[in-house]
Amino acid sequence: MHDRVLAARLAGLGQEVVIGTRDPRATLARTEPDALGTVPYARWAAEHTNVRLLQLAEAGAFAELVINASNGANSLAAIEGVGAENLAGKVLIDVALPLDLSQGMPPMLTVANTDSLGEQLQRAFPEAKVVKTLNTVFCEVMVDPSRIPGEHNLFIAGDDGQAKQVALGILESFGWHRDAVIDLGGIIGARGSEMYMRLYFQLAQLLGTFDVTIQVKRGDTAGR
Repeated sequence: MHDRVLAARLAGLGQEVVIGTRDPRATLARTEPDALGTVPYARWAAEHTNVRLLQLAEAGAFAELVINASNGANSLAAIEGVGAENLAGKVLIDVALPLDLSQGMPPMLTVANTDSLGEQLQRAFPEAKVVKTLNTVFCEVMVDPSRIPGEHNLFIAGDDGQAKQVALGILESFGWHRDAVIDLGGIIGARGSEMYMRLYFQLAQLLGTFDVTIQVKRGDTAGR
């Protein structure tokens, strides 16, 4: 679902967008909603003709910028399908979460504390410029922060400063203000933003909505 929401928004902003999948024919052949009730891709594609569907490696070769919005538990395999040669020198924005739903909600994480999905991707594809961001909000809020009234913050992490500037440009096009984006430093910062998601899903259950965000407040330490 995340990939479709992001693709539709980017296409609406005038970007040329493709979605990658292992087997385009199989993806288009599905006629039933998935386990989460997401409509079949072919039905969605009929309403978004400005977004193309390509095999993973073809999508990677085409793209100037890659967004990983795959199922986080399978992201490494999915990005391997894109191909290291197609990622070399490119910005890879990682919005995915390594969720383990085997015990129900709220989910656990397949990696935490001493590692993160963002770091795993950077290690596996050292020639790519991985930037972790947008993973602390629901996909609809990713592309439209005004969906939730008031001020709120996003986080960004990555080892390449120029790549983070590219990612910030995408965030701004979605409506996020630069001063609302907190830079967590290198890609190791992905650990904190990914681990927040345990609390996020618990809050979503309690509040009955996934429209939940963070606002960070800093106390006035002057004179202390």
